[in-house]
Amino acid sequence: MPGAVSRRAVETPLRRIAGDFASDAIAMAGLALLCAIIAAALLAPFISPQNPYDLSQLDVMEGRLPPGSPAPHGVYWLGTDDQGRDMLSAILYGLRISLGVGVVATGFALVIGLVMGLTAASMGGRMEALIMRVVDIQLSFPAILIALILLAVLGQGTGKIVLALVTVQWAYYARTVRSAALVEQRKEYMEAARGLGLRPARIVFRHLLPNCLPPMIVVATVQVASAIALEATLSFLGLGLPITEPSLGLLIANGYQYLLSGKYWISFFPGIALVCTILSINLVADQLRDVLNPRLQR
Repeated sequence: MPGAVSRRAVETPLRRIAGDFASDAIAMAGLALLCAIIAAALLAPFISPQNPYDLSQLDVMEGRLPPGSPAPHGVYWLGTDDQGRDMLSAILYGLRISLGVGVVATGFALVIGLVMGLTAASMGGRMEALIMRVVDIQLSFPAILIALILLAVLGQGTGKIVLALVTVQWAYYARTVRSAALVEQRKEYMEAARGLGLRPARIVFRHLLPNCLPPMIVVATVQVASAIALEATLSFLGLGLPITEPSLGLLIANGYQYLLSGKYWISFFPGIALVCTILSINLVADQLRDVLNPRLQR
């Protein structure tokens, strides 16, 4: 019986969240688009007509072919870039890199922000003042400026751009967690836990942290889109990923110089993929905000 009750208690919020999503056509469209993008990225090695990293499959003589041109493997549905890579294959592989960088950077930043925010709210005093002053100083600078400075020092590479994105993002989570934790600490269940003499660690992890997670889920979802956009911007400027690991931003940059010559497809289709990815994530995040915040539920 206790197990059944526990499962029922978990299933009810999940069922409510699923029902709220199903009732919003725009949110469902965004979720379907996001699922399709993630599936395409994960299945890229199996569904791509060409491996854009395999030099033996590339032919410079087939560079900058327009969409619909014949290809050895069939048709270049989205054309080719200046190196002869099939744009459809390059976009699918670029989605893998862009999504991977965004999710990994957001995950690390979320963990660091949770620790720092909970530490500031729980300990208070000088520790809280120190952490929040560091957060205020970092948030006073534009995120892209901090990332540009770090990458100018560190250089290009997947690990380096993840480090730059984590450094940029963790302060958002720290401030959000601290604010949510301060609100929760004033509630009766927290006073009851302290009155029962529970250990501080148990109060934080069993009572405080679970009630701070809903706003963090929304912030994390939005920050995934922000991380993908920032990585694309840095790669476009030549400070992000190397040419051997073309993300969507780098694919857009590769075709920028050919726009005036009429070869629009080299930048246009990766740009469309980037916009659709960010838009779908933001649509899902917007609905999550409505679902997880009772004040915003319709």
